[in-house]
Amino acid sequence: VMASAVEKAKKQGVPVVAYDRLIQSDEIDVLVSHLHSTAGKMQAEYALKNAPKGNYVLIYGAPTDNNANIMKGVQNAILKPFVEKGDIKIVADQNAKDWSPEEALKIAENALTQNKNDVVAFVCSNDGTAGGAIQAIKARGLIGKVIVTGMDAQIDGLQRIAQGEQSMTVYKPIQPLAYAAVESAVKLARGEKLETTKTMKAVNKEIPFVFIEPKIVDKSNLMDIVKDGYQKYEDIFANIPADKRPKNE
Repeated sequence: VMASAVEKAKKQGVPVVAYDRLIQSDEIDVLVSHLHSTAGKMQAEYALKNAPKGNYVLIYGAPTDNNANIMKGVQNAILKPFVEKGDIKIVADQNAKDWSPEEALKIAENALTQNKNDVVAFVCSNDGTAGGAIQAIKARGLIGKVIVTGMDAQIDGLQRIAQGEQSMTVYKPIQPLAYAAVESAVKLARGEKLETTKTMKAVNKEIPFVFIEPKIVDKSNLMDIVKDGYQKYEDIFANIPADKRPKNE
């Protein structure tokens, strides 16, 4: 659908900026996105650092989503040497259709049942799938004993981190991404050259790629989200008693 929209725009001579998702079309002029390969790398490395031995479950995003597939490839590449050494074993890995928490819950329940609850890490590709996995983990009394990754710094994911249920999320700052998209659009409209040497392959062509680095957020730096104005202090710590919350200065 988006590819045909790009085609129509290009026929009218309108430059096209793909924002945070690579449209599968050779006609786009630039992709402005967070580096999802970095997000997948961060999740896998965080899990390895905090659970260096044991059984792993990987819950990917929608199989139709290019970002999910990029993350899947990177997660597996990072984990592969540790699988080969015998340090970790991937006992289940599956895509959650439409990034659905309900699908992730089913995948997690099945993995826990089949492995008699012996799982040390759930590498979940976003906060929604992490939420589904955590439902299954919580039902079996395993909260705090299992590493669970996520992405997007959704408010429910941040609340779970504050409560000690989710281990981390990959935070993708919106403001610099939005600024980069606007700047790219203005330059294209003026016929100016984009200042990037990076490219990303779309179908059969390398497309200019402007990327913003994501960052890891866990319990140790949750307040960074508040300082950025991305989510509110009272929302993140809504389920934490006032005397147990970090200072909001």
